[in-house]
Amino acid sequence: MRPDEKFTSTTHALAHATVIISGDSVSPEFWTSYFGVQPDREIIKGRPFQLPSGKLSPHPGKLGLWAIESRSAIHSDHLAPHLQYLKSHLGLPRADLRDLAAMQGAKVALWCYWMNEAGDRVPDVPDDIRAMMEAMGGTVEIDEYR
Repeated sequence: MRPDEKFTSTTHALAHATVIISGDSVSPEFWTSYFGVQPDREIIKGRPFQLPSGKLSPHPGKLGLWAIESRSAIHSDHLAPHLQYLKSHLGLPRADLRDLAAMQGAKVALWCYWMNEAGDRVPDVPDDIRAMMEAMGGTVEIDEYR
């Protein structure tokens, strides 16, 4: 952790990121095999799924979803370390990701959580991460909370 980063086990990080692949025909099993990584969250369309609370959903999933989060692996209030972790952990960029996602009608998104209560923080998504996501047919989405 850099000296300018503030995080302790008693506070919540002000940033984290998640790679999400979702869509009607998304097969979480396929993406687990493709990346060689167990997802933090997955939904199989038409089946009950585990909620963040650990309980089983009362309704079946409306779409397929495969997601990897940085929250438990990286402890930083800045997005860049979270994004670099996901890039490395998933072996990104991958030249065939755009076509494979299109074959499943999937949306690929890099979702960034950004707490900005004071309104004085700017999300630090590096240009190379934005370009990488665009090249793979994905989007970068900032979910900012104040």
